[in-house]
Amino acid sequence: MTGPYLIISADTHAGLPTERYRAFLDRRHHAAFDEFLARQDAMAEARKDLGLQNEEFAEEWFGEHAEELRAGWDAARRDAELDADGVAAEVIFPDADAVSATTAAPFGAGLGMVGADYEPELALAGAAAHNRWLAGLCQDSPERRRGVIVAPIVGDVPGAVREIRRAHADGLRGGIMIPSMWGEGERPYHDRCYDPVWEACAELGLPVHTHVGAAPRHELGTHLGLYVTEVVWWSARPLWFLIWTGVFERFPALRFGVTEAGAWWTGNLLWQMDVAYDREHGTRKLASFGEHMRRRPSEYFDAHCFIGMSTPKRRELAQRYEAGVGNLLWGNDFPHPEGTWPHTRDWLAHAFADIPVDESRAMLGLNAASVYGFDTAALAPVAARIGPTPADLGQDGADTTLWDVPRRTGRHWLTGPDVPAVIGRPL
Repeated sequence: MTGPYLIISADTHAGLPTERYRAFLDRRHHAAFDEFLARQDAMAEARKDLGLQNEEFAEEWFGEHAEELRAGWDAARRDAELDADGVAAEVIFPDADAVSATTAAPFGAGLGMVGADYEPELALAGAAAHNRWLAGLCQDSPERRRGVIVAPIVGDVPGAVREIRRAHADGLRGGIMIPSMWGEGERPYHDRCYDPVWEACAELGLPVHTHVGAAPRHELGTHLGLYVTEVVWWSARPLWFLIWTGVFERFPALRFGVTEAGAWWTGNLLWQMDVAYDREHGTRKLASFGEHMRRRPSEYFDAHCFIGMSTPKRRELAQRYEAGVGNLLWGNDFPHPEGTWPHTRDWLAHAFADIPVDESRAMLGLNAASVYGFDTAALAPVAARIGPTPADLGQDGADTTLWDVPRRTGRHWLTGPDVPAVIGRPL
């Protein structure tokens, strides 16, 4: 209980400066890539003109961290930054630069995948270029890295499945990232056309992810408050599409995660879906809608889903028993400025100071080790060298009894003493 933590960040980012992806693109896409780069430059200027980017912050951020930010694509520098943060291993998503978008995967195949300019053929080409490069990065310190395959499955399912299998054979083992949204006229994720994707991922042991970033920006204008309010909803939306429509019944080995969208919504979502499934007063008037399911939504969630909550606030950690401690994965969002890097140790000491050590070990690393198949024995020497201890986080003298009642209660709609019953089933 006193030894160093094995910390695994389930949310980091890596990517080349965009123009350097040319070497990983098929030559036939070079002309389109030149056009993409020109549009990217024009969009960067438009963001400045519209006041959508805090120029003062950007100047300060890049001025202060110019050397360290090379870790977005430089493996040796990356290990040094992770060591300083106390992070033994990582799960790598695309787009290292979240300020000026200078490391975007080609043709919009990164975090904002699927938008007004989405072209399935080019998106798949851009994804393949990023995946090829990322496989090379993961060959350096392979025991510490799990690269996430970028998989634009909307519009070309067979092509995406071929790329998933190719990238997996190339060494990427961190699962796949699919678009959070599907464009107008495209098929939503309950459609059976996506079954080949779920089948391949279940077969290969690749978790499927969405990652926060995409939203219908054309509807939001310059009102950034709308974006920050809605973006989590779009990222989480595929989760209930898969639960309610029988995908996990058809593919019992499939895992699905929502990354960097926080965890604050999880307990309320599970409560709402469970009480609907159990036909409480508000849904009794409806025709049957659980015919694809044999279990409550929260049971499918526990068996198949996880939340890459990234940089959780204390409020979110206080709700961990409703979400399920075993379903929550921490991340430092390296090297994005909204993450905890380069001050992760201080953040952990604040957020986890009174969290029981066994629960902290699960959320900070062991849950991710299970989901992504990290070899904890191989990582033990790294953790021993760089990992903070419970004492470093101020946990050695913490009073954890305040969590006794919430832990016993768990999901109150299933365990509470005053739970009513409708049609013989608890709410």
